[in-house]
Amino acid sequence: MVKEKSVVIVTGGTRGIGRSCVERLHKDGFNVLFTHSNSENDAQELQNTLNTTKTKRIKGLHCNVTDLDAASRIFCEAEKLGEVVGLVNNAGITGKLGPMTQLTDADLSNVVEVNLTSTIRLCREAAIRWSNNSNGIRRSIVNISSVAARTGSPGEYVAYAATKAAVETLSIGLAKELASVGVLVNAVSPGTIDTTIHARAGEPGRAMRVASRIPLGRPGQPEEIANAVAWMLSDESSYVTASVMNVAGGL
Repeated sequence: MVKEKSVVIVTGGTRGIGRSCVERLHKDGFNVLFTHSNSENDAQELQNTLNTTKTKRIKGLHCNVTDLDAASRIFCEAEKLGEVVGLVNNAGITGKLGPMTQLTDADLSNVVEVNLTSTIRLCREAAIRWSNNSNGIRRSIVNISSVAARTGSPGEYVAYAATKAAVETLSIGLAKELASVGVLVNAVSPGTIDTTIHARAGEPGRAMRVASRIPLGRPGQPEEIANAVAWMLSDESSYVTASVMNVAGGL
């Protein structure tokens, strides 16, 4: 049961999995603070769609998650909406599709900063703010990983895969570190999901191209990942921490 003014932070919340998470968490009764870096129109449209004249529970924050002060800014803005009880680290980039030999230093720095360093900083900010849990509130961090952490994505985006494997390790270690203060930390690992991330990597039709490799025979939809995230943030997952949930169609 969601308490009034419970807030969840979702990074990268205007497209794909992030947007679906915002929509689902709003449906579940949470206030949501979502971030975006260069999609002002999408952010405004999302707020206009979900907010009503009586209840304005969704707020977008223009913020580059790689900024040194981003984690603090995000939490401070979220706390204006109520009690922050959840963090969904969704913001991520693959970089351009191609073999490792084509990866530039700039590409590498960007992939690591967005996917891993910013996730660690946000997790650290949550740990600092939630370490004194005198009121006994259960809080959760859900980090979005990828099936690439297990497959390695050879010939496509090995560096991205490596950052997602690190995110899973981060989730497991931090979960054990924060268990004593009632903070749950888990990861959700999507398979191939039909979103615009493939177009941004240079191949809009990639999700359908690789569908034959997936035992269920199709790419997933972002709503299917949002369902898993919502469960991780619900009371039904109260004894789940240090876990990686694969939502990958059998991959």
